[in-house]
Amino acid sequence: MKRRSQKRRRDIPVSIPLQYPTTVMSPFEAIAGVYDDMFSNTAIGRSQRRSIWCEMDRAFHSGDSVLELNCGTGVDALHMAQRGIRVDACDSSPGMIAHAAQRAASGTNRAAIRCRCLAIESLDLLTPEKPYDGVLSNFSGLNCVEDLQHVVRSLSRLVRPGGRAVVCLFGTRCLWEMLWYLRTGNVHKAFRRFRRRAVKATIGKDATVMVHYRTVSSVNRTFAPYFQLKRSRGVGVTLPPSYAGVIPEKFPRLFRVAIALDPVLGRCPMVWSLADHVILTFERLEAAP
Repeated sequence: MKRRSQKRRRDIPVSIPLQYPTTVMSPFEAIAGVYDDMFSNTAIGRSQRRSIWCEMDRAFHSGDSVLELNCGTGVDALHMAQRGIRVDACDSSPGMIAHAAQRAASGTNRAAIRCRCLAIESLDLLTPEKPYDGVLSNFSGLNCVEDLQHVVRSLSRLVRPGGRAVVCLFGTRCLWEMLWYLRTGNVHKAFRRFRRRAVKATIGKDATVMVHYRTVSSVNRTFAPYFQLKRSRGVGVTLPPSYAGVIPEKFPRLFRVAIALDPVLGRCPMVWSLADHVILTFERLEAAP
């Protein structure tokens, strides 16, 4: 895997701006070279991302400027740029940023994406000329942050009044996860999301990250002084989590049914609490502390 990752990186332009490099190695550096193969290019990954794009497209429009946190390999940034949105794509992993910059260079609107090596915890280092129209954090990047309150205070400075914050977080009652791990007797993983303390997760060889499974109500309280929750929905009620990648291959017809049902059930208040992810859309308040 290391050879493959290094080969890809040699093809990347040397002019990539890696501002704000951190002295602490990001655990996600361990999977930067294989992330797309593990998730982005899989049937489950594409299906979950399309659902989140529906909310992104509703919140952000052509001409907007958006700050993207934990941008990964730049799939969402490219989608927004193709819609006429200017994106500052940030990630703590230099490897992820390198792949994001390569993907941006291959797009038709490459000038709309600016890639930056910046950890979520270091948002205070950002000094934009004017506030962003919105901010995006997809696929649970904020679940890996210990001090979410500090991040929200930083975002209140970076996002204009009336701007939108679209955040995708882990759900705290994932039915798929409970059933998936209970069938093998792994009770710890089956109910790990019920814990309010951080849970250690292995994401690659010798790479772990502490994950905080926060309820929607607690996240809403953290955002509340500066942002108002406007919409919420689930992703992954019928769609399985990424680690259940065998499902689309073994049961293609059922998987197509799951794709069709997921957006419908994801909007049902009594059902989406069982989803793999939840999408919360906040609006920056006009009058805030």
